[in-house]
Amino acid sequence: MIFSMTGYAVKTLDIDSGSLQLELKSVNSRYLDFHFRVVEDLRSMEIPLRELLSSRLSRGKVECRLGFNSASARADQLQLNQELFATLKSLNDSVIAKMPEAKPLSVSDVLRWPGMFGDQSIDYAAINPQVLALAREVLDEFTASRAREGKKLAEMIVDRVNSIREIVRNVAPRIPEAQALFTDKLRQRLQDALGSNGSEDRILQEVAVFATRIDVAEELTRLNAHLDEVERVLKQGGACGKRLDFLMQELNREANTLGSKSAITEVSQAAMDLKLLIEQMREQIQNLE
Repeated sequence: MIFSMTGYAVKTLDIDSGSLQLELKSVNSRYLDFHFRVVEDLRSMEIPLRELLSSRLSRGKVECRLGFNSASARADQLQLNQELFATLKSLNDSVIAKMPEAKPLSVSDVLRWPGMFGDQSIDYAAINPQVLALAREVLDEFTASRAREGKKLAEMIVDRVNSIREIVRNVAPRIPEAQALFTDKLRQRLQDALGSNGSEDRILQEVAVFATRIDVAEELTRLNAHLDEVERVLKQGGACGKRLDFLMQELNREANTLGSKSAITEVSQAAMDLKLLIEQMREQIQNLE
């Protein structure tokens, strides 16, 4: 399976103490690069999340956002801390007795007093397993989205490979005949230029050297070999972006050589078409893991 470095997934999980939300999104990068946006109370989860993501991902700039919204207490859960309330009332009465001009505590002041409704703190350590469970679900969806995108990219690459093969098949039969005609013209020009001063052996030698320089059979063979390797890598799957990027460099080198050694218009045009298709593949391969 081929994976793109572009992906997105988000999930929300309701738990007793509130609501967890985890979001993953990524774009292409040369390496595996993490950026975490984790709510402060769950900051300790960054390392476990990093380890989990690293076990499934190999390349890409990945942003992970983890949020938590605590649940509001229900009316039937609101019970006054009677001991704290009595102490607060006693202190309030003492202050008023000694300082009559002082303003007494209001109902709002009492209700907002820390601990008035008992211990409502959240045990964030107990949430950690639920965070990891949520992260695994999100990572599954995230990986699936990258696989879907990777499949589309692989199909596009295979389509371009087929187009390149078609160009090579069309131009290859024309090359020997065209080169023969070109060398015949070259021989005639050399004979006309040298006249009686040029020996047949010297002319044949010059023609043979030039014929070697414009022979593109080796480039066409290497082109097909590189295309075979591209298809093999795609079938093998996994993290293949760097390998395919290297193959694009090799294909482009052969296309450039093909163009520079061209002696006929058909080969020159074929070289330009090949470079265009290779560049289209290279741009998409930049997004593969």
